[in-house]
Amino acid sequence: MALDGLVLQRLKEEIAQYLPARIHKIQQISDTEILFQLYGANGSRRLMISAHSVYNRIHFTEEKYTAMETPGNFVMLLRKLCDQGIIKTLEQIGLDRILHMQIEARDELGDIHIRHMYIELMGKYANIILVDEQEKIIDALKRIPPFENNSRTIHPGALFRLPAPHSGKQDPFCCRQFDHDESFTKQFHGFSPLLSDEMHYRLAHKEQFSDVMQEIKTSHHLYISDIGERMYFHCIPLKHLQAECRSYDIMKGFDILFYEKEEKVRIKQQSGDLFKTIRKELHKNKSKLPKLQQTLEDSLHCEIYRQYGDLLFAYMPSLKKEKTILLPSFETGEDIVIPIDMKYDLKQNANKYYQKYHKAKRAQLIVKEQIELCIKELHYFEALEVQLEQASIADAKEIREELVKQGYMRPQKTRIRKKKGQELPHFSTFQFKDIDVYLGKNNLQNEYVTWKLGKKDHIWLHAKDYHGAHVVIAAAHAEEQLLRDAAMLAAYYSNGRYSSSVPVNYCHIRQLKKIPKTKGSFVSLTNYHTIYIDPDPSHIQKLLDEHLIR
Repeated sequence: MALDGLVLQRLKEEIAQYLPARIHKIQQISDTEILFQLYGANGSRRLMISAHSVYNRIHFTEEKYTAMETPGNFVMLLRKLCDQGIIKTLEQIGLDRILHMQIEARDELGDIHIRHMYIELMGKYANIILVDEQEKIIDALKRIPPFENNSRTIHPGALFRLPAPHSGKQDPFCCRQFDHDESFTKQFHGFSPLLSDEMHYRLAHKEQFSDVMQEIKTSHHLYISDIGERMYFHCIPLKHLQAECRSYDIMKGFDILFYEKEEKVRIKQQSGDLFKTIRKELHKNKSKLPKLQQTLEDSLHCEIYRQYGDLLFAYMPSLKKEKTILLPSFETGEDIVIPIDMKYDLKQNANKYYQKYHKAKRAQLIVKEQIELCIKELHYFEALEVQLEQASIADAKEIREELVKQGYMRPQKTRIRKKKGQELPHFSTFQFKDIDVYLGKNNLQNEYVTWKLGKKDHIWLHAKDYHGAHVVIAAAHAEEQLLRDAAMLAAYYSNGRYSSSVPVNYCHIRQLKKIPKTKGSFVSLTNYHTIYIDPDPSHIQKLLDEHLIR
């Protein structure tokens, strides 16, 4: 669900505490995300603004983002006009989902100008618009020309106008009376249908409207309730959902809500060719396998060609060339019909049948090898597809490097940056008291945590019969809870994520053996135990919050 005007008000109040602040850097994270590096009297902060149609938001973030190599025109314009400028104020337009940011910046001649940035977070209409002192639009992240919307043009040079306000609605903080039976969305500014349902529920349970509004006004937290695969949130607990809720600092809560979801969008935008390559190879091998199997099946019937040649040579002196010749089998005595190519004599026909026989015999060995290779390729790219679906930008880059090394993709032309030593894979480290747990989410990371970080007496875990993560507990023995937590990570970061009772194998690394002549991080186990886990997103989030250190 999208944020409403009341949640946005809480975000605005939190951000405004750190203003004024200088814009130190402007980065484009994706087609709809812009990251501002701010520095003020209260220290440095990173402000994320997203105009995504579903995940639109504004908040301070502590997550690591990878900027696009080539930013868009709007971000280049922001750098020109607003970089090193000072954000003076941030105001909300009523309780609508619109923020007005005033930026004081110098032009090329050193003259001070006030730029106005309007951040509209209204679902599919979300946008970021830069306006000059004469209220003319300088540019926008999403341009809307007159032929698309003649009532409100968002285009350079057009006069900026705010969206038409909703008339007849009350300010919920100054409410005197209301209709209990009608939706609060229709009666008050800033209410979403979710908050309206919550207010009706609380009023029915004898809570006061003013008390609930005071709770919203003073809240500094975000409460997230998980129902199935969906997450519902607000700055007060959503009691009407009757589900357990998690409480976070409001800025941290938005990172948890949207980082992973929009990371998938960013990966598709920045690594579209990566998805395309993997799916192309999967399609190619899936199409190739049944053809190879059919070829093998046909080649297994090659004895008939040798029989044809033997019979033709044996009875050749007494035969007359015809389109088909009927001869008795040496073994069973039954008549065999031999097709004859009339372009050749009988001797040539017999030799051609011998050639077919020897070709089919050779094919049996070659096609068997090709089938094994094809199956390995299928498993390899199926594993990569799972890894890419659960990858971060850094993980996706490592998958790209792997495919480039193997010749499946060409290297990207990017600016050359000097590397200090060899960069390590971006594996994750969880700390449980004094024991580290390593998690690899792609082949490079899996290889590193298993064979470089892991020792022979460390415990290794992997979801049985699924493609997924290698998990290593850096200890020879583990308590049951630690073992279950590590197994939870292995099950969740596999393609068994949405299954129940996922079997997870575990053993000491000394019991592992690399499978020779295979791509990826496939291993065989000589001795192991199995634990069954129900992957739980809320428990995974708890592990990330409390134990992730890298």
